[in-house]
Amino acid sequence: MKTLCNEPSTTIEVKRSKFIAYARRCSSLKEAKQRVRETWSLHPDATHVVHGAVVGKMGSLFSCSDDKEPKNTAGRPVLEVVKGSGITDICVLVVRYFGGTLLGTGGLVQAYGEAAKRVIALCVTEEMVEKTRFRLIVAYSQYEAISTALTACGCTVDDTAFATDVTISGTVPVGNIPHLEEGVREATNAQATLSYTNFLK
Repeated sequence: MKTLCNEPSTTIEVKRSKFIAYARRCSSLKEAKQRVRETWSLHPDATHVVHGAVVGKMGSLFSCSDDKEPKNTAGRPVLEVVKGSGITDICVLVVRYFGGTLLGTGGLVQAYGEAAKRVIALCVTEEMVEKTRFRLIVAYSQYEAISTALTACGCTVDDTAFATDVTISGTVPVGNIPHLEEGVREATNAQATLSYTNFLK
């Protein structure tokens, strides 16, 4: 499965109805409902806010809503596009502003599905891997070498604090921990302090 690295949006127009699609990170079905509420707050005058969500390590939990469109003409097409993308922990929301012309059930399925496809095409993803947080304390003289080592180990640095020493915080794929520890030893002559905290999906 893949996870979302960005949160794109796009707009299409069908017979004067405007469909605005958003892809949002979403780690639970409860959070999917929150994403719907957030989207309504952005578009209080919209006619419908439809969603399709896929969550879980294996992408096995689903949620969708037609939001008063005819049954299975809105949320289901969006959900099927999301399921077919191989992305998990994602909620795709499609906002509709009614343009005055009825699209019919087939037209609705096509319009909502197309809006979902367009926003999925804009998604930047990465393979879902188990990660853990790390905290590393090094001397200023070791900072450049350790930065190179962290990059080589696939680490993502979230924060760097410069005080008496340099404290670096971030995440590392669990499978790369042995490489990280070896790289830290070599870059700092085994003088750095390296610790781990919670594991992430």
